[in-house]
Amino acid sequence: MVNGNHTPEEQHPELAAYRRSIDNIDAALVYLLAERFKVTKNVGYYKREHDLPPGDSAREQRQIARLHQLARDADLDPGFTEKFLQFITREVIRRHEQIRDEI
Repeated sequence: MVNGNHTPEEQHPELAAYRRSIDNIDAALVYLLAERFKVTKNVGYYKREHDLPPGDSAREQRQIARLHQLARDADLDPGFTEKFLQFITREVIRRHEQIRDEI
């Protein structure tokens, strides 16, 4: 109870179950992103060793097209997936630039 009142979870057990599922999915997303960034860190070092640029616009375009199709297949807004990928890509490139500039 909160201040003598029932919490939303106590009043709405179905809502509580949905929220637990959302929390589990959020945790999985965080761990998946962490794994993704571990791999892209290795890519950054590879690019530095081989004098490749931090970004690859052709790859980014292929990824956008690929994610658009995945989104359609999953009944998710392709525009959202593109924005999500662009957000991640900007961070990856920023990190690759840092790796490139390390001495």
